Amino acid sequence: MNFLADDELHGRGSATRDEHIAALFVASQLQALGFKPGGDNDTFIQKSPLPDPLPARTLQRIAAFQNVPRKETWNAIAILRGSTTPNEVILLTAHLDHLGIGPANASGDTNYNGADDDASGTTAVLTLAHILATGPRPRRTIVFALFGSEELGGYGNRAFLAHPPVPLTNIVANLEFEMMGRPDPAVPAGTLWLTGYDRSNLGPELAKHGAHLVNDPHPKQNFFQRSDNYALAQRGIIAQTVSSYGLHKDYHQPSDEIATIDFTHMTNAIASMVDPVRWLANSSWKPEWNPGKKPGPNPATAPQTLSSPQPFQR
Repeated sequence: MNFLADDELHGRGSATRDEHIAALFVASQLQALGFKPGGDNDTFIQKSPLPDPLPARTLQRIAAFQNVPRKETWNAIAILRGSTTPNEVILLTAHLDHLGIGPANASGDTNYNGADDDASGTTAVLTLAHILATGPRPRRTIVFALFGSEELGGYGNRAFLAHPPVPLTNIVANLEFEMMGRPDPAVPAGTLWLTGYDRSNLGPELAKHGAHLVNDPHPKQNFFQRSDNYALAQRGIIAQTVSSYGLHKDYHQPSDEIATIDFTHMTNAIASMVDPVRWLANSSWKPEWNPGKKPGPNPATAPQTLSSPQPFQR
């Protein structure tokens, strides 16, 4: 997390050299664990071109940020092949990019480090990868995917959906990890919330198996539609986001730095998901959408992100 949120990565701006470095770092972590590559040409990196030119709304959103070429984005993907039911897949995801270099705050800081958003989620997925790499292989396959260019409009997840490392129909469930670095005072201490909790039976079932998950306390924010999970959900996959984002003032600001992270909360939050994810990877149970709660297909629409009003409101 120190590496991802360090000033030397200049805020991991979407589709920049620094996002690429972050993706290579994550890929090296996954490769060292002995997983199979899920990227291009038997590597752990999936590269995808961006539209040229980018949509006018996207260009307007990033106009105040560093003017650098944004031609392609990078995902880091690894596969832990299941032992007995490898054609059933659990997908664990987060986004590794942030905003980059932008307008200075009152302290003159121009580096939008993105410690909570989403170095915390990326760290959660990497931690789960380290833990799940030990001991007996799970019955089901687990895919670890860290997406690029979420902040530009979900271009990393679009690349994943266009060229998935496993058939999309094999994905049993997707858990996205987004902004887990600080507790949300709107929920009981020691808990996380799951976006779209009432849309499927995934959250309640994970809670039965020890996950400290409760309903999203911010329904007016429409967070279910504002992370990488939504594009997958629109393709019929049970895909929801684990978070504890409490609408803090450092969101999408240069002040989202490592010093603001509550590491006791974050460590306990990640630890609370280990056994439930391990259970899901070893069970035969499959989640289902609740009646009338399945999102409609709309693959042409760019997903939103856990956004503050400016500059990245979608």
